[in-house]
Amino acid sequence: MSAWPGCYPLPMNTSTPAPSSAIGLVGFDGDDTLWKSEDYYRKAEQDYLDLLSHYIDVHDTRTARHLLDVQRRNLAVFGYGVKAMTLSMIEAAIDITDQRISAAHVQQILDLGHATLRHPVDLIDGVRESVAAIAEHHPVVLITKGDLFHQEAKIKVAQLHDLFPRIEIVSEKDPETYARVLAEFDLPIARFVMVGNSLRSDIEPVVALGGWGIHTPYAVTWAHEAEHGVADDEPRMVTADTAWDWPAALQAIEAKAAAAGA
Repeated sequence: MSAWPGCYPLPMNTSTPAPSSAIGLVGFDGDDTLWKSEDYYRKAEQDYLDLLSHYIDVHDTRTARHLLDVQRRNLAVFGYGVKAMTLSMIEAAIDITDQRISAAHVQQILDLGHATLRHPVDLIDGVRESVAAIAEHHPVVLITKGDLFHQEAKIKVAQLHDLFPRIEIVSEKDPETYARVLAEFDLPIARFVMVGNSLRSDIEPVVALGGWGIHTPYAVTWAHEAEHGVADDEPRMVTADTAWDWPAALQAIEAKAAAAGA
């Protein structure tokens, strides 16, 4: 297998699906699927708005919308993650205050970024048990997007290397990225399942390619990730309310895939 930055080309999981299995690989998202993340971004955003209250009416919904617009505009330049969020906050604050924001408050925004980078890495209830159960019968891979250094740090703290022999840290989750990852495994997309909290990043691109999705909603979702084109009754997706439900959801996908002749 070839590798690229953010790819850990470790030995494949020794577990193999049964000969009759319609699914040959199960992928898992990281942020807000395996561990908590968005809660800390939301806290940073609220602290940012509190800081801006020295200059503008932060109760105006256009203030938060302005930050989202700046973040979206910068995705192609900064990518995802805390560092990108922090730079976008500084840019948005300078803009929305007409350059009146003080150097001291810019420093406070930087401090918010530092604090968010150091947030605890708490596995979501049931994750380790369910991933281990699935890995007994299927090869698994962790596919997470964001800042390389931060994602590496979170994976290390979460101590997930024993569960995931292969880890992919990517800059974006789109059909091209998933197709590239699946090419590394020499596996047809119809035999791939992606588990994640984001319909936009974890489910939609995989389903569009002809794969399968297990969606586990998280309590809070970034507005950018909330915009998607997945129908509520998408036939190639199963909803699992919690991580504990993943093995049963995978069984349901197996049945669907087998019936579809995958």
